[in-house]
Amino acid sequence: MPVPTEELKLQIVNAATGKILGARAAPSADGALVVRDFPDGGPSPEQWQLTPVQPAQGDQAFVVRNAVSGKVLDNPAAADRGVRQWDAAAGKKGQQWRVVPVEGEAGLYFIEGATDGAVLDLADPGEDQTRIVLREYDDGAESQRWRFVPAEPERTSDPVLRWAPLSHWNSRRSWRLARSTALRPAPGAAPSFSDMLLVLQAFGSDQDAGGWKSVGANRLHNGQPGWWAGLGARFLADVTGAGRGDIVGLKPAKGAVTSSSRGDGTFDDGERVLHQPLPSPSPADLWTLADTTGGGRPDVVVLAADGVHVSLQDKDGTFAPTGGGPVLKAFGHGQQAGGWLPDKHPRFLADTTGDGRLDIVGCHDDGVWVSLQNEEGKFAPLADEPVLRAFGHDEKAGGWLADKHPRFLADTTGDGRLDIVGCHDDGVWVSLQDEDGAFADPLWVLDDFGTDQGWSSVEEHPRCLIGTTGGGALDIVGFGPQGVVVSRGRGDGTFEPSELVLNDFGLAQGWTHKKHLRFLADVTGDGNPDIVGFGDEGVWVSHNRGDGRFDQAQLVCRGFGYNDDAGAWRVDRHPRFLADITGDGRVDIVGFGGPGVYVARNLYRRFRTR
Repeated sequence: MPVPTEELKLQIVNAATGKILGARAAPSADGALVVRDFPDGGPSPEQWQLTPVQPAQGDQAFVVRNAVSGKVLDNPAAADRGVRQWDAAAGKKGQQWRVVPVEGEAGLYFIEGATDGAVLDLADPGEDQTRIVLREYDDGAESQRWRFVPAEPERTSDPVLRWAPLSHWNSRRSWRLARSTALRPAPGAAPSFSDMLLVLQAFGSDQDAGGWKSVGANRLHNGQPGWWAGLGARFLADVTGAGRGDIVGLKPAKGAVTSSSRGDGTFDDGERVLHQPLPSPSPADLWTLADTTGGGRPDVVVLAADGVHVSLQDKDGTFAPTGGGPVLKAFGHGQQAGGWLPDKHPRFLADTTGDGRLDIVGCHDDGVWVSLQNEEGKFAPLADEPVLRAFGHDEKAGGWLADKHPRFLADTTGDGRLDIVGCHDDGVWVSLQDEDGAFADPLWVLDDFGTDQGWSSVEEHPRCLIGTTGGGALDIVGFGPQGVVVSRGRGDGTFEPSELVLNDFGLAQGWTHKKHLRFLADVTGDGNPDIVGFGDEGVWVSHNRGDGRFDQAQLVCRGFGYNDDAGAWRVDRHPRFLADITGDGRVDIVGFGGPGVYVARNLYRRFRTR
């Protein structure tokens, strides 16, 4: 686990005994610290906070502070080398500690004194309530290893705003805010959403709503340019360029169908064909809508058996016919197009050079392949060799596995060109792109976000590259075993040591990929991404403070959740999205349930719960 930030309250647990750092059971005046059990019904274990200080020389140090009393971990330099909790003294070296990761053991640390490098140990490891002492570092001493356990998240659940549906003579639907004592107007309101409302009896998994079921891959790269959907998928996309999210679904017989947003939180009844299917459609085909040319309107791109098919959208909103061949005989799932498989070979649509046109990038068995788009909208044939023999599935190219090792395209240096970033077993690797479009050999830049550090899979621990402060370099954000972890980008292709910034949305707090969805999205419209989680009780939001740190989560909508009273939504049947469907600049919640499409309107900056 990365070092937690000073806001988080922690228990400090000895790895050898499993006992918790704290004061003696019987009060004493010497402030001596021991490890002991805290039985149910008795006093609660001490909780600590790590406050960073920058020593005159050396690495980052911390003051370890009792979250209740304010006393700090102190080395009195006594003959018995005992450690105590004592009143804080500004600048005292004996109250400063370094947190050193145990190499090869995720989540374990040595706690090292800043004065002489001695580490916390147990005086008598087999004894009950044994004292904490300082000893010389011993790589084989299990008693010198410690684990930080974050306290339970301090979530809040305000009364949910009641948003009543209205019916009109022309069959259209809208909302009215129902009277409630829990509401008051506020210009700086906390994130909040309306009740969940069924707005369209179509695109649902029930037979009466179309019997929709995904039969192909549906990989959304959160915070990452380029995503792909398989047949049966439903998603939101701005089909017309009007600034509102429309419904798009992929039907095996009809191709892409859509229901346009009306701008008031509802959608047109029925569905119209947006794009005809390919002449020889396959369940393995992957679709996306993306503005490939920079013209302001999304085009249809399909990765088919014979390669890449692109249908441009004209000014009238119609798409080019699909009868022609592929624009590029590569990146397809057929052998004639390279044998690219979604469970092995990630592919991206991204502007790699900064010219406003999307290129195609893929990681195959032997490394990274790129097809650039020129000014005429044509994609260049692939070269005879990959542009980089790394980030590939085969061992010679790194042994990157799609279900364990996420890979991203992101501008980590601010030069307008996309670099390649990947999270492998041992941490984060980066390959920088130079002015000539060549990618450098990847460098290992961070010892976190990998399977060796507890990030077991792409699904269980989503990771993305996104700016968390509204400007500057991109950061790495991940939903780790203990909560939300952030590593700040330095702007040169490297990253600061990772920090646990929020004790929520992780495995330790009960969030799993089989039951819950987690996203980063700007809920409030302030330009900073917030954390949104579809949990058991409904939708939770942790607001970004503006400095890349996050408030404790608030329950903002009692719907779209796993529990029966929150709608009994399931990850494998009920896709849910955050999209602006009204054009007001704030994302709303849209979910495809059994009976059809449900919406919860974003009410931020309109009302605040008391």
